[in-house]
Amino acid sequence: MTSYAEFYRRSIEEPDAFWREQAQLIDWQTPPQQICDYSQPPFARWFVGGTTNLCHNAVDRHLANRAQNTALIAISTETDSERSYSYAELHAEVQRMAAALQALGVQKGDRVLIYMPMIAEAAFAMLACVRIGALHSVVFGGFAAGSLAARIEDAEPMVVVSADAGSRGGKVVPYKPLLDEAIAQSRHKPSAVLLVDRGLAPMQRQPGRDHDWAALRAQHLHTSVPCVWVEATHPSYTLYTSGTTGKPKGVQRDTGGYAVALAASMKHIFDGQPGQTFFTTSDIGWVVGHSYIIYAPLLAGMATVMYEGLPTRPHPGVWWSIVEKYRVTHMFSAPTAVRVLKKQDPSWLQKYRVDSLKALWLAGEPLDESTAQWISDALHVPIIDNYWQTESGWPILTLAQGVEPQTPRFGSPGKAMYGYRVKLVDDATGEELTAPNHKGVLAIEGPLPPGCMQTVWRDDARFVNTYWKSIPGRLIYSTFDWGIRDADGYYFILGRTDDVINVAGHRLGTREIEECIASHPNIAEVAVVGVADSLKGQAAMAFAVARDATGLDSPEARLKLEGEVMKLVDHQLGAVARPARVHFVNVLPKTRSGKLLRRALQAVAEGRDPGDLTTMEDPAALQQVRELLGR
Repeated sequence: MTSYAEFYRRSIEEPDAFWREQAQLIDWQTPPQQICDYSQPPFARWFVGGTTNLCHNAVDRHLANRAQNTALIAISTETDSERSYSYAELHAEVQRMAAALQALGVQKGDRVLIYMPMIAEAAFAMLACVRIGALHSVVFGGFAAGSLAARIEDAEPMVVVSADAGSRGGKVVPYKPLLDEAIAQSRHKPSAVLLVDRGLAPMQRQPGRDHDWAALRAQHLHTSVPCVWVEATHPSYTLYTSGTTGKPKGVQRDTGGYAVALAASMKHIFDGQPGQTFFTTSDIGWVVGHSYIIYAPLLAGMATVMYEGLPTRPHPGVWWSIVEKYRVTHMFSAPTAVRVLKKQDPSWLQKYRVDSLKALWLAGEPLDESTAQWISDALHVPIIDNYWQTESGWPILTLAQGVEPQTPRFGSPGKAMYGYRVKLVDDATGEELTAPNHKGVLAIEGPLPPGCMQTVWRDDARFVNTYWKSIPGRLIYSTFDWGIRDADGYYFILGRTDDVINVAGHRLGTREIEECIASHPNIAEVAVVGVADSLKGQAAMAFAVARDATGLDSPEARLKLEGEVMKLVDHQLGAVARPARVHFVNVLPKTRSGKLLRRALQAVAEGRDPGDLTTMEDPAALQQVRELLGR
């Protein structure tokens, strides 16, 4: 067996030969003529000249040998429904969706925005888009109208695919009113809306614009829609991620590089085989859902579980009942979910057979050692952390168990994955830190490997300026995370260097939350920071200065204003962005040059030493925060 060290070395020192081999894991209509074009750094073009199709590789190519094998298992504990689709059935449903989109005018290169709950039709829509060469832009179903409007305006979709409602914890969440409000707010107006009616909430339909999925599906039950072969560099989708400015960034992904990267990851990282079952407990609104609910398991010929519901409903053993029933071999979740389960009666883990599981992979936020140890003791399988980003599309740091089984180290997401030239660099000088256990910014030398973002949608300058110019004197990609590396090559992530926080695996830009709160008529100034949270990893906490503080001396008045601010964030950004608390202060701590001392606020909120405050304009500003928090 090849050692992982040798495997990694070859990917770095002989990248063309290495990735030419990996490219054989997928089907090409035209083989690539050039493996990597890095003539215009930092823009990397992978598998240039090759033509392929993501849907063909995920669905069609399996029809010859495993047409009747299970491809998609759609489970909703919210509606108490369960349905499995074979590869042949999935192929038929995707063609029906593709035909419906084409009937609504969608062609190669057009955008389709998908605002859907975790139902099978969402998977059909994503696969149908890439089948016909359209780009999908999936927006998390929990986002409010304001956030959705910003994404509609940026993506400029021809069609939006949505549903009457989602459901969470038994509570129906109507989607259609949010979508209507978002379209009203957006300067861009989609020409058509395709709606799945689940019968959960009434819908007002706009004549001429809104179309019923069931009716269009019935019209195209037997329509054949061939795959549109596209250049490897043709964009497959855009996915929005929070940034340090209020405007979300549209991460743009290619087709060929993404397909190769995911197929390779299933082989080398997850050791996945056709006929096995992959259960990822994320949502398609996030990158984990794109890569490891929809595309990677299907590329590998596996069955993938798509789950709508909570890990605790109807009971805290529901996930393990799914593992038992479907003989799940690979499970991918988040530390927050495990911490939720840790609070439940431990006997639920003994009620179901989970011996089919090879391992549990966790990602989304740092995995603490005690949580990892608890779930390891409960499941008796390897618990494998992994670290990556929306921008990378697949793991940057983990353990490649398909190359060489290695022992996880709790607290570490693992080692640098093949293809990633991972470095730790000094944020002030750009100098590479090679000695063990030296804290630096986790950075990646170009070219980024296949599957990583091509650019920011319609904004090459933002791609370069945001990711490649933050390290002095070097054109190098910054992850904006601090890290250290031990003597054996295991990395440990120490937190963000920028103003993006991680709440239960969801990346949120504090600037976006601040702009929302500042729109309240009685808020003069606000700072939002991420504060350590035992359950979610981090929670947003806001500190605000009122324009009119009259009456805010009473707890009731402060609670009333706090409630108004919370409701505003819910309405504009969605509950996922709602701060855990909004504290009202007389003045925010700033430097003499006027810069907000967010790091000092965060330190005080977490009970830590705020460090050097010699540049602070008003030392009393932090004292009020300490008193408010009882520090």
